[in-house]
Amino acid sequence: MTLPDVEAVFRAEYGRAVAVLVRFLGDIDLAEEAVQDAFTTALRRWPETGVPPSPAGWIITTARNRAVDRLRREAGRDARHAQAALLHAADAPREEGPVHDERLRLVFTCCHPALAVQARVALTLRLLGGLTTAQIARAFLVPEPTMAQRLVRAKAKIRNARIPYRVPRDADLPDRLTGVLAVVYLIFNQGYEGEADLCTQALRLGRLLAELMPDEPEVTGLLALMLLVESRRPARQNEHGALVPLPEQDRARWDPALIAEGQSLVRQCLRRDRPGPYQLQAAIQAVHSDAPAPQATDWGQIRQLYDHLMTLAPSPVVALNRAVAVAETEGPAQALDLVDALDLDGYHVLHAVRADLLRRLGRDTEAERAYERAIELSQNPAERAYLERRRQELAGG
Repeated sequence: MTLPDVEAVFRAEYGRAVAVLVRFLGDIDLAEEAVQDAFTTALRRWPETGVPPSPAGWIITTARNRAVDRLRREAGRDARHAQAALLHAADAPREEGPVHDERLRLVFTCCHPALAVQARVALTLRLLGGLTTAQIARAFLVPEPTMAQRLVRAKAKIRNARIPYRVPRDADLPDRLTGVLAVVYLIFNQGYEGEADLCTQALRLGRLLAELMPDEPEVTGLLALMLLVESRRPARQNEHGALVPLPEQDRARWDPALIAEGQSLVRQCLRRDRPGPYQLQAAIQAVHSDAPAPQATDWGQIRQLYDHLMTLAPSPVVALNRAVAVAETEGPAQALDLVDALDLDGYHVLHAVRADLLRRLGRDTEAERAYERAIELSQNPAERAYLERRRQELAGG
């Protein structure tokens, strides 16, 4: 029994244990502290006794018992609250099997629309992913006390507003599920821009949702999208750590297992024939992953998928990505007209795309200015370095 063994159980079972304890105790803080205490006890005991047959059950039972002991010790606690929590805990079974619905309840509680988006993200990572406050703060580039306050306020909002700990009713589920998926994808995108562990957490949450909601095609679509994008991570930087854009990546370095899994999920979505935004984005990534070389990419199919996406979920960012496909199918001049019509002046990607289109049209001076604007707006050091190299190449040429 080693420390990595306990860490593996922590990664696999922390979210489920917290979810079960929240259900029993009705108190997020108490549940979280009890589970952390149980893992501390495991670190001390398991090296001597070995891992129990049901590690998750041991953690949940130990955490529940510690929470009950604490409630009994705290004489100053509101009597009715304490008594209710003790009754919940007393009714709980001594060992826990797979309690899938508890985690699903916690996901929807963390992502309740009454909470600010950043609070939803932080709570989801904290309670379902088991990340520390310091880890979440580093990922989102804010001071640890700021993130701690966000978590405190979010938990207080859940308590004071009496946000229900349940999966929404069927009639409310589509709207609420959209918010949950948006939070998971936001976590993934934040990680893809620099903090790789966030991508790992988002994929874990995506797999969890796919396990708990196998009949929701948009859940499957989001998981497929993240897998296909993540498959390119090994090729996204060169040996010097510099950013390598998709057309220049060494496709032999893409992860074939993730591609196969993602493409299989896309095929599942196609068979269901209930298209949604995440499924269409996953299908676009599947087309990219099918091409053995950049020049073999089926841009016509990608253009059609973006046309469909613009019908289902129109946005300026989708229109920008569609313009990239138009550049490959109809030429850079037509794409530039589309880009120039978009109201995205504060978005660095627009200026990077515009710079590339201008370069392809031989309008180098304008392209250089567009690169400068993209560099000015980008917050990612690797992206800024790449754009600066492209600008210098253009100036040198």
